[in-house]
Amino acid sequence: MTELAALEARIVKLEHDLAVQQDIDQIRRVQYTYGYLIDKSQYNEVVDLFSEDGEVWFLGGIYRGKAGVRRLYIERFQKQFTQGHNGPRYGWLLDHPQLQMVIDVAPDRKTATVRGRSMMQAGLHESAEGNQRAWWEGGIYDNRYVREDGVWKLQRLGYFPFWHGTFADGWAKTPIDYIPFTKVLYPEDPLGPDAFVEPRTRLWPATDIVPFPYPHPVTGEPIVCDNSRAREGFKD
Repeated sequence: MTELAALEARIVKLEHDLAVQQDIDQIRRVQYTYGYLIDKSQYNEVVDLFSEDGEVWFLGGIYRGKAGVRRLYIERFQKQFTQGHNGPRYGWLLDHPQLQMVIDVAPDRKTATVRGRSMMQAGLHESAEGNQRAWWEGGIYDNRYVREDGVWKLQRLGYFPFWHGTFADGWAKTPIDYIPFTKVLYPEDPLGPDAFVEPRTRLWPATDIVPFPYPHPVTGEPIVCDNSRAREGFKD
């Protein structure tokens, strides 16, 4: 390779590496914006973050396409949490900090994976209309992104809520299967998912590892997930 060719190759690599870093910044912005929007129940804007073939994995169910995404955020969450209002309501707390984001962009810069975490505080103030409650929640994101017409969008929001606990009693006394998983699919359940997540996940006190979408950053080997003892206290 001539000196000129080597220089040209170096410039191409630098341009690609810079573009990847710009992709990472854009993806992080979308993901963090998701957190801000969901905090204040701006569900219409949340739906707009997804690609046309986007989907959401939530409580054992998969909501597919924009129709499925709308079914979850608009028809279920918006009606359940904010009485059909797109935005916050008095006395409703639902904070979703977006934490520990590890973003990997594919070499062709068309897709990306995001692994992250959220530790949520949620509840309804005693002076607000409805059933007063307050709880803690923590979970892992296993998300997929796609670049459409130069814009990064959520292709899969995979949220695995691992643990819950009431504000009063904490997570040590959380009942088994405290939050029931979806058992009926759409359209039999008008608000249900289109499919089930397989294999089935469990909530705390199960401690399953969600598989890593990237290899070990030092060894380069796949990260082994030994879940053999993660559910040993369950009877089923």
